Amino acid sequence: METLLLEWFPNVFWPEIWKSVNETLYMVVIATLFTAVIGLPLGVLVYLTGPGQLMQNRILNQVLSIIINVFRSIPFIILLILIIPFTKFIVGTSLGVSAAIPPLVVGAAPFFARLVETSLREVDRGVIEMAQSMGASTWQIVTRVLLPEARPGILAGLTITLVVLIGYSAMSGAIGGGGLGDLALRYGYQRYQMDVTIVATCIMIALVQVFQMLGDRLVAHFSRK
Repeated sequence: METLLLEWFPNVFWPEIWKSVNETLYMVVIATLFTAVIGLPLGVLVYLTGPGQLMQNRILNQVLSIIINVFRSIPFIILLILIIPFTKFIVGTSLGVSAAIPPLVVGAAPFFARLVETSLREVDRGVIEMAQSMGASTWQIVTRVLLPEARPGILAGLTITLVVLIGYSAMSGAIGGGGLGDLALRYGYQRYQMDVTIVATCIMIALVQVFQMLGDRLVAHFSRK
């Protein structure tokens, strides 16, 4: 097996591959957690302040929508460069794995917020009206009706966001963000060692498949309840 690997992938240094896999997982998992923490309440607020909703507020809703749309419109590779001062302020550097997390969160949180809002819109209006008729407060309706009812959709949205973050993490390699994307660029593009790029790409595809499968199972589990 070792001989076969050396013959097919002569430039691949496997310890560095596994180090890059760990860096990618670190970036994606931490960024997904912060994206959920920021994107979930943001999506709920956009939904609640929308036309005909519990906290209808046209101005606040439009401001939030514009902010979300602006950050969703900026290509991630450009966003990486634009927020370098913010990244330095947060983590003290613009290079390395930790420096890749702030732009990942800034790029993904608005995207996830919009998916949360879409999931909440699919909740049956009759269920909300019934909770209101029973005297439930807005907080109770959100925590005991809206979020539980929309949970499968929110989990599906989080899975999509996680897969998007894997792609974003590869782009962060363009400015020295570390991980598999950085490895593929340094060896495949700068040194013309395509076998390294092929291995890094295959591992990223495998990661997407695993996370998508786990997300689908979670959605199916909560959809049955």
